Amino acid sequence: MYGSRGAGFRASVAVVGMALLIAGCSGGDDGDGEKDRASGSGITQQPNGTDPFWVNPEGNAAAQVAAYEKAGKDKDAKLIRRIAEQPTGEWIGPENPEQEAKGFTEAAEKADRDAVLVLYNIPHRDCGQYSGGGAADGDAYRAWIDGVARGIGDRPATIVLEPDAVLHVVDGCTPEEFHEERYDLLKGAIETLGALKNTKVYLDAGNAGWGDPDEIYDPLKWAGVEQADGFAVNVSNFYTTEDSIAYGKQLSSKIGDKPFVIDTSRNGNGPWSEGDEDERWCNPPGRALGETPTTKTADPLVDAYLWVKRPGESDGECKGGPKAGEWWPEYALDLARASG
Repeated sequence: MYGSRGAGFRASVAVVGMALLIAGCSGGDDGDGEKDRASGSGITQQPNGTDPFWVNPEGNAAAQVAAYEKAGKDKDAKLIRRIAEQPTGEWIGPENPEQEAKGFTEAAEKADRDAVLVLYNIPHRDCGQYSGGGAADGDAYRAWIDGVARGIGDRPATIVLEPDAVLHVVDGCTPEEFHEERYDLLKGAIETLGALKNTKVYLDAGNAGWGDPDEIYDPLKWAGVEQADGFAVNVSNFYTTEDSIAYGKQLSSKIGDKPFVIDTSRNGNGPWSEGDEDERWCNPPGRALGETPTTKTADPLVDAYLWVKRPGESDGECKGGPKAGEWWPEYALDLARASG
């Protein structure tokens, strides 16, 4: 709704097993990206000075690189490597939050990097649309957040908290009867995760195209953004970095000059302007990868460019795509080709 959809939940149960294995075998990096190679696709970490975030060398894109190379499709492998070699968000699944958070953060710590974790399990998530679901109730959600916190412990982590959760309260997509509980759950999550020694928490705050920013200032405060490290914009969306900076700075000026992060994973060509307006966010054609993840940004209020959405994973069953969060190699190839 208002171009805000498409958070694209990804249950990462299968990946966490790999991460736990990596945690036992990945060495540190000397800053030039030459260490931490995975055995299959040779994926390395980015230089720590500009990109301190962990590259998962066993993610879907890395596996696709290895598969293409094995099949002799070197051109396609080279394209997908553009995705595989960048750090992306790890979306914590609903069933094993402690195990997953521990696996990803341990693997990241072994590589002297910060894990980027996306928490997307709020009750009544996505208003029952492509990424509908979430925790059964408030108590289940609090227990899930507690599990994530135990899994992270004192290890470094950057968290993007609940894409669309505040926005869907503001735009009316989430029924009013759930609003008070949602604010309470978000505040509690920020308090629990923010108390961790080396964890930064960024509450999702929508994107440059959803509607009137004046409507979201107070809801963000009610959700606890002033106690968070900052907020996130453009998660799983396509608005340009320039527009996202302008939107973020507009929000920041009303909520205590909080810093923010921008999802630049697929915004290289900006948003799609054709087709059904209500589904322009869902697997739009002709999009491109955006700026690669870094803490060296164009504005001092922007803490980082992140690839929160994992490029190549579907937004949902639209335009020929598989279920939300499933790897879609054809779309991944299109993103990489369009990136020059």
